[in-house]
Amino acid sequence: MKILHTADIHLKEHGDERWQALQRLIAIGKAEGIDIFVISGDLFDRGINAEDLRPHIRTLFSDSGFRICLIPGNHDRDAYAGGMYFGEDTYILTDLNRPFEYKDITIWGIPFEPAVGEKTLHQLHSLARLLTPDKKHIMLYHGELLDAFFSRSDFGDEGDERYMPMRLSYFNDLKVDYVLAGHFHRRFDVWQLAGGGYFVYPGSPVSITKREMGRRRINLFEVGKPPQEHLLDTPHFEEVVIACDPFTGKDPIKQVEERLRSLHANARVILIVTGFINGEAIGMTEEEFVKNVRKVIRDRTVEERYEFRDIRTILEDDLFKGFLTKLEQADYDADKKKHMQEIAIRAMMEARL
Repeated sequence: MKILHTADIHLKEHGDERWQALQRLIAIGKAEGIDIFVISGDLFDRGINAEDLRPHIRTLFSDSGFRICLIPGNHDRDAYAGGMYFGEDTYILTDLNRPFEYKDITIWGIPFEPAVGEKTLHQLHSLARLLTPDKKHIMLYHGELLDAFFSRSDFGDEGDERYMPMRLSYFNDLKVDYVLAGHFHRRFDVWQLAGGGYFVYPGSPVSITKREMGRRRINLFEVGKPPQEHLLDTPHFEEVVIACDPFTGKDPIKQVEERLRSLHANARVILIVTGFINGEAIGMTEEEFVKNVRKVIRDRTVEERYEFRDIRTILEDDLFKGFLTKLEQADYDADKKKHMQEIAIRAMMEARL
């Protein structure tokens, strides 16, 4: 049996990049012949988006050929009033005591609440007698795993608030095969549970903020086997840092061009140009250099930061001029003087970065 697991799509508008990412996941599910599609919270960005998008969701989620199970997250916890219809074979798990059962699998949804601490532990252990060995047991969860090292930015734009924190030890005495989690946006991550199961964050399937770098992933796996990350062709951010060095002989414009050519077509680039250029050698002022970089990047970037300098700012520095005067007076051959001059320029470049 095959499951596709994602979270944190944060739908806002019909037809936008996030909507297209969801369509792509449905298409992958069909192509892979999955049995269950799991969304572990924050399908919608806010409750109002859910109500606007629900008619489109019904169409997308119906006649897919597989079951769809989802839980509310902190962003869309008000979007699932009892009895609302989201499409054929779509199951909203809002009560821990009412799981979804399919063949030999039982899927339990841990309902989202603001930070509740030990309450979640007690809720889980109240199910201990129901987690029988004749079934595969899967928990859907949306919140923060305290065992993992995260920065607050790893959770999108959530600020400093804690969302339903949990520890791996909560599952130590439970027969749980998978905890399919959401809320952590940045990357795909897996932890082994003490009983042999897995705790999985798939990361967001489309970049929601600029902090979500690199190609996005989902968890696409066979039940009974380890989680498997599956690369997506969805929009994502990539940070490209070009460190210009006038002594390498490399054309900095070509450096930018080659780096962009190596990126995925759906990458949205955050370009940072640092270091130094030799404007005299490449025949450009700083302003002309930026204009030529922009001709290369065209519409690929969402942000540009130009932190480079022309080496002429060092050559015209009084301290460097004083060094050159003393170097000329020194009894070294021409190659030695050239080498020492380069060392001095590099030292001043490092000091000014």
